[in-house]
Amino acid sequence: MARDDKALGFEQALAELEGLVERLEHGDLPLDEALKAFERGVALTRQCQSSLQEAQQKVEILLKRGGAPQIQPFAAADEDSPPAGTAAE
Repeated sequence: MARDDKALGFEQALAELEGLVERLEHGDLPLDEALKAFERGVALTRQCQSSLQEAQQKVEILLKRGGAPQIQPFAAADEDSPPAGTAAE
């Protein structure tokens, strides 16, 4: 189950996450497999949240410019850094 999370697009990660949730909800997985599926689900959830955060930041940049298309570099947030607008603990 060890896949490169960055290689998956948002839709692919979400589809895989939905499949994992369905398998876990059935409750017929052995404990070891259930734990592995849960760990994979956590990783996919983090990836999806990161993708959504990046998309939200891009939208906010566009809205601040009044919707006028302009080229501006966009730096993706690191996974270890806190989301924009929040304080690090």
